[in-house]
Amino acid sequence: MMKDRSPMPRDDKKEAGRSKKVYKHDLRDLQIELVKIQRRAIAHNHRILIIFEGRDAAGKDGIIKRITEHLSPRETRVVALGKPSDRDTRSWYFQRYASHLPADGEIVLFNRSWYNRAGVERVMGFASDDQVEAFYDNVGAFEKMLVGDGTQILKYYLDISKPEQSRRLADRDKDPLKQWKKSPIDAVALEKWDDYTAARDDMLRRTDLTHAPWFAVHTDDKRQARLNTIRHIIKSIDCPETDKALAVPDETIVLQATKKTIAALHR
Repeated sequence: MMKDRSPMPRDDKKEAGRSKKVYKHDLRDLQIELVKIQRRAIAHNHRILIIFEGRDAAGKDGIIKRITEHLSPRETRVVALGKPSDRDTRSWYFQRYASHLPADGEIVLFNRSWYNRAGVERVMGFASDDQVEAFYDNVGAFEKMLVGDGTQILKYYLDISKPEQSRRLADRDKDPLKQWKKSPIDAVALEKWDDYTAARDDMLRRTDLTHAPWFAVHTDDKRQARLNTIRHIIKSIDCPETDKALAVPDETIVLQATKKTIAALHR
């Protein structure tokens, strides 16, 4: 089924074009600041780990693409692991992730991470209650060890409304360029909405750590989500060369995961 490509009314088309132009201008300015951060990370052997979690279709791929678009492919890695192998399931849970952590001078972005255990694995029954609790018992110490060894961790949970998730999942069926995004889990994402909500709230409350806090990002507006996440990254990473005047995220879009803000997320 092809997407509806009927032309927009003239005024709407003009406004959409203007908005896109502003977005591209702002994005380019922010991407220049990301390049500055990477140059400093390489020069000073910094290790930067950025974790993205969120419901299906919340926009993880799009945000990661805009962050990495102009960064060096040698010092930037995106990690999106598939189904665990038999050996993975027989190993220490964090082991399959540890080999992908950043070395000196690297920026690594996880498109889903060890937090799968607190989200998808928990909701879909791929992990037992004991395994989930063991994860919670260990994740704080694991991340504290990484930070203590020199890795800066930024954690973002991408929040999407139920109607927007439904629309984006349906769009995957219509758009031939998005077919690769489809997965069996998509089929139950909406059906298990409340279960994912409960798992998300529990995860954010229990793993919002002093040394590795969570930030929630409202993503129904993709462009604003991308721009403000990048602004927050620039703000959060110490780099004297960056223009901090550009690093002012909209606090209604990027929020630290407190009890109050967790309660305000889509449910």
